[in-house]
Amino acid sequence: MGKPTLTHIGGSGEANMVDVGDKTETVRIAVAEGHVRMKAETLALILEGDAKKGDVIGTARLAGIMAAKQTSNLIPLCHPLMLTKVTVDIAPDPMLPGLRVEALAKLTGRTGVEMEALTAVSVACLTIYDMAKAADREMAISGIQLVSKSGGRSGDYRREGN
Repeated sequence: MGKPTLTHIGGSGEANMVDVGDKTETVRIAVAEGHVRMKAETLALILEGDAKKGDVIGTARLAGIMAAKQTSNLIPLCHPLMLTKVTVDIAPDPMLPGLRVEALAKLTGRTGVEMEALTAVSVACLTIYDMAKAADREMAISGIQLVSKSGGRSGDYRREGN
């Protein structure tokens, strides 16, 4: 591998959608994570199912999946993709306290799904905030990052430590 380049910037500095037409189709999987830190009381309220707006975790999971499918409409230079799988897992973490979110995006295609996994996590976290903000406006969303990706010309990647 040579010097890293910004693939979405053209020779004159203009925004550029990458041509993936000559790339080989491979199975591509990306996993991303993030979390929402909140008061312990807010976490208990969510887990008891007593949030004013309803099932916070179920709604956030659905929002993340829907967002992954809309990534190319949200991020200007992303290719529209035929995702074959998207999962969003949300788990309580009393040590934060808060909720940890992990998303997986998968397809067989010519371009990666990192942005779809990151978008799913971001929107799931935003949905958690939206649904619980009446109880806790000090919630904080953080730690959104790519955990791993596989497939494609650049090969596999796994984040070392966090």
